[in-house]
Amino acid sequence: MAPPPAKVDVGLPVQRTVTRYLMATGNTAPVNNVDLVARVQGFLQSISYQDGAFVKQGTTLFTIEPETYKLKLEQAQAAEAGAQASLRQAESDFKRQSDLVSRQVVSQATLEQSTSSRDNAQANLQQAQVNTKIAEVNYSYTNVTAPFDGIVSARLVSIGELVGASSPTQLATIVQLNPIYVNFNVNEQDVLRIRAAAAEKGLTPKDLKETPIEVGLQTENGFAHQGKLDYAAPTVNQSTGTLAVRGVLSNTDRVLLPGYFVRVRVPLDQQKDALLIPDVALGSDQAGRYVLVVNNENIVEQRKVQTGPLEGELRVIESGLKPDDRVVIAGLLRAIPGQKVDPQLQKIGQPRASAN
Repeated sequence: MAPPPAKVDVGLPVQRTVTRYLMATGNTAPVNNVDLVARVQGFLQSISYQDGAFVKQGTTLFTIEPETYKLKLEQAQAAEAGAQASLRQAESDFKRQSDLVSRQVVSQATLEQSTSSRDNAQANLQQAQVNTKIAEVNYSYTNVTAPFDGIVSARLVSIGELVGASSPTQLATIVQLNPIYVNFNVNEQDVLRIRAAAAEKGLTPKDLKETPIEVGLQTENGFAHQGKLDYAAPTVNQSTGTLAVRGVLSNTDRVLLPGYFVRVRVPLDQQKDALLIPDVALGSDQAGRYVLVVNNENIVEQRKVQTGPLEGELRVIESGLKPDDRVVIAGLLRAIPGQKVDPQLQKIGQPRASAN
C-alpha cells in the first residue's frame, strides 16, 4: 500500500501596496574633519582633554606659552596709546598753526609742516592699531580650541614640546560626528529611474535633495538610521557609469563612525497589489531564486521568480507568481517537485499549525 501524500503548508501570496526602493552600498564620512595645528611658536604649556573625548565647540584643547604673547599684546596696546597721544598733539598743533596763518602771524610753510606732522601721526596710529590687532590674533592662537562639536584624536605632541617653530605643528585631529555623511554611487539606469519617479510626482531637482534615505549597518537588521539626500554630482562618471550621491543623517548617539560600510535605500515609488510571500519559502540554485507551488492536481512544481525587497519577514515577488498560486511555506523538505502532496492552506502572515 502506497504511503499517503505528505502534508505541506501552503499559502496564497499576500497582496498589498509596498514602497519600491533604490538599493545601494556606501560609506560614512565626517561632515567636518580638521587637523588642529599650532599657529604660533612656543612651548606647549597644557593639554586640556582626554584622548578620544567628545568636546563642545570653543573648548580649549591646547595652550601654547601665552605669557609671551600677552606681553607682546600689552606692548602693542601701549604703542597704540602713545600714537593716539601723538596724534592728539599733532592735531592741536595743526589747529593752532591754522589759526596763526589766518592771522598772518606764521608762514604757509609752517602750516604745511604742521599738516605733515598730523598726517604722519595719523598713519602711525593706524600702524599701531594694526600691530595691536596682530598681537591680539597671535595671543588668541595660544589657546587652541575646538572649531565644532566632535571627537578629538590622540594627542600628537607632549607638554613642554616646542611647537610651531618652523612650520605649523599638527597637535591632533577633531572629527564631527553629528550629523554624518553617507557617500554612495548610483548607476546610470537607477539615475533614470529616479528622474522618472520624480517626474511622475512633479518634483524639481531642489525637491530631490530633500528625498529621504534609510541606512543600515552590516550588523543590523533593516535600516535603523534615517536621513535625506544632500548632494548629487552634476555629471555621471563616464569611466564607471555612476553618479556620486551623498546623504546626511542625524547621529546624536554617535553610533555611526566615519568609514563604516553601510547599506542604503532610497524610496522611489509605491507599487500597488504587490505579491509577497515568506522569505523562508524561497529557495535558490544556479539559475536563481525559486518557490515551490502546488498545482490544481496537488502536484509540486518548481517556479522561477524574480524577487524584490524584504518587507519584514515577507519578500516581494516581482515576477513568476500569480495571486492564486498556492506557495509551499512549510514542510519544504517533503515537497518534492513532480510528486503529489496534501496541501494545508494557511494564511500568510498569521500563526499556523505545523504540517506533520
